[in-house]
Amino acid sequence: MTTDATTPDPGAAPAPDPTAAKRVLVAAPRGYCAGVDRAVVTVERALETYGAPIYVRKQIVHNRHVVETLEQRGAIFVDELDQVPAGATVVFSAHGVAPSVHAEAKERTLKTIDATCPLVTKVHHEARRFAREGLEIVLIGHGGHEEVEGTTGEAPEHITLVQNPGEVDGLEVKDPSRVAWLSQTTLSVDETMETVGKLRQKFPQLIDPPSDDICYATQNRQLAIKQIAGHSDLVIVVGSANSSNSVRLVEVALEAGAKAAYRVDNAGEIDDAWLDGVSTVGVTSGASVPDDLVQGVLDHLRSHGFPQATEERLTEESLTFALPPELRRDLRKGAIND
Repeated sequence: MTTDATTPDPGAAPAPDPTAAKRVLVAAPRGYCAGVDRAVVTVERALETYGAPIYVRKQIVHNRHVVETLEQRGAIFVDELDQVPAGATVVFSAHGVAPSVHAEAKERTLKTIDATCPLVTKVHHEARRFAREGLEIVLIGHGGHEEVEGTTGEAPEHITLVQNPGEVDGLEVKDPSRVAWLSQTTLSVDETMETVGKLRQKFPQLIDPPSDDICYATQNRQLAIKQIAGHSDLVIVVGSANSSNSVRLVEVALEAGAKAAYRVDNAGEIDDAWLDGVSTVGVTSGASVPDDLVQGVLDHLRSHGFPQATEERLTEESLTFALPPELRRDLRKGAIND
């Protein structure tokens, strides 16, 4: 008996699933943290309340897609306040600013809305307190980053920047018994603790901040990618090049055992050669990345023979932050409720 080629043979083995040997693992938590969400919503609500244009000093968060979307709605991003017309409304980014920036805004009669992440504000408070106590402060962070510039501006005569563990040996202070440390909130947890360990070896009486400065979201995203990196042939981190926490996720993934790891702004930046011979792909995103960009990466992987993704969740995040008080006050006056 012959069987029509178009009719399945009930006795034949099922056709192999080409995706069966492949996996896509998505880390969670990923993407927006509470501080980023607050900052982005601040600009959106400011545009709704006051109308365009709204000026924003620096990028509100370090994500190209978010900035371009807000620009389309009427936000104008500037590097410094002298680019903002007198009397205009300006939003300070989530990374924080130095007191001198607040003073300049007041002098130029600018209406300011401070979208600094409350966790960064906490570091600013700690810098001022340590300075009042006459301590020398070692700030662990990356030179030129807006957050580092803002924190340093709180007590410039007391703060010395250390960017990595290798810089500790050459560090000199006036009184080794009167040294405290602070850190940029978006660093690698492991590298920061390595730097703190070297500082403590050099300054045994080193004073710690009241709580760990590394942002809860940064820690969670690093721990979540560690959870899947060890059994991933490839890790794709969605995030912009100037996003410290996104860049750090690539490093953490490689340190945790990923065979390869790359950062992309979006699916269009994926080099398909990365997928050659790959069975398991891990995917995550930095704390300033909207989830639709991650979805675009997952769609790209599916179009290249990978199956539906499986989420591996480390923990739930429920923290939220209220909008800046100056914006909430104006929202209460108007028709828009916060």
